[in-house]
Amino acid sequence: MAKYSDKRMGKEVGDAKVYAPPHTMSGGSVSNKVPTTTGTEFSNELNMSVGGISKGNYAPVKTTGIKMRGVGAATKGTMSRGPMG
Repeated sequence: MAKYSDKRMGKEVGDAKVYAPPHTMSGGSVSNKVPTTTGTEFSNELNMSVGGISKGNYAPVKTTGIKMRGVGAATKGTMSRGPMG
């Protein structure tokens, strides 16, 4: 006979897979497949480098935002990004 519960002092302890199969928060089943990329798809995403030579596929630097007031002698930037309010 399968063991469905392991309660101690009124609380469930042990593996959850004993009494609940793996599922998503919406109640759907979970697959155990791992998404894979091969060949050029993988190398396009990877920033490979050898010695001092880099492929250079970095994300572009964000230049949008609003100019801060009162920065004085700022050394790390004067633009603000994100929710401000």
